[in-house]
Amino acid sequence: VQLQASGGGLVQAGGSLRLSCAASRLTFNTYTIGWFRQAPGKEREVVAVISWSGSTTYYADSVKGRFTISRDNAKNTVYLQMNSVKPEDTAVYYCAGEFSPNGVIHTTTGWYQYWGQGTQVTVSS
Repeated sequence: VQLQASGGGLVQAGGSLRLSCAASRLTFNTYTIGWFRQAPGKEREVVAVISWSGSTTYYADSVKGRFTISRDNAKNTVYLQMNSVKPEDTAVYYCAGEFSPNGVIHTTTGWYQYWGQGTQVTVSS
């Protein structure tokens, strides 16, 4: 199983960025996918989560109204659209997969079996 996160980079505050998480060697439409982030010196935290069907989503309060998670099961890809970014969004962003064919989602790292390598997002003020 492989999850490949991409799309990170340097962006000015107020700008936008779209992250992608491409999955391979798994039955994608049975997996909940989550985006997590980790800033230097801080613990990894949940950003957004989407169920296998896309019918259930979760957003951390800090990103609600600014970020949107979506998925295209035909392309085995999950996206995180980041708008109105802030300097405090600076972190390494990871995507992770949890086998969950019943559509239940979780927001803590321990539930996720597979992790991507991370992509750096830096927001300048």
